[in-house]
Amino acid sequence: MTTETVCKPIDVSPEQLESWIASGEAVLVDVREGFEHEAERIAQSRHFPLSTFDPDKVRQACADKRVVFHCRSGKRSADACERFAQEGSETYHLQGGIEAWKASGRATERSASAPRIDVMRQVQMTAGSLVLLGIILGMYVSPWLLWLSAFVGAGLIFAGATGWCGMAMILSRMPWNRSAPGASCSTKHA
Repeated sequence: MTTETVCKPIDVSPEQLESWIASGEAVLVDVREGFEHEAERIAQSRHFPLSTFDPDKVRQACADKRVVFHCRSGKRSADACERFAQEGSETYHLQGGIEAWKASGRATERSASAPRIDVMRQVQMTAGSLVLLGIILGMYVSPWLLWLSAFVGAGLIFAGATGWCGMAMILSRMPWNRSAPGASCSTKHA
């Protein structure tokens, strides 16, 4: 019987990461989904979404450098670190994710074609509307329609527990959330 050693990721502060990137010691890997990366990103980051994450592709693309993973706040990057880890190797992730990077006063790039309302806010508005609609229809049409609210609530619990949100994936594919061809991330935000 073999025991697997799970390497705990090493937290890296925005200051340390910036220093490593400037000296060429590290590569920053963004594991957020495409719609998140397109909307706002750290300029130096490479994109390998967690939903299609292949540790071997990351190793090949970032050979001979320290790989530091990041997401929005740290949960998905810790998952990427666990998948990326090899016996005896160290894995790193940006403590607090892109939110900590911005809170430390560092710049991000935002696409000019990014949706005006962030996809996750769209999820909140859609989920809230569906819950309210389910309650109203359940009260005035049929109590069976309360299941709509229950279904949306269960989906929100699942999204919170796993970090994967089906509604966000669907909304990100809507025409108003698609990037224009050739759109660049040239608008800086601090």
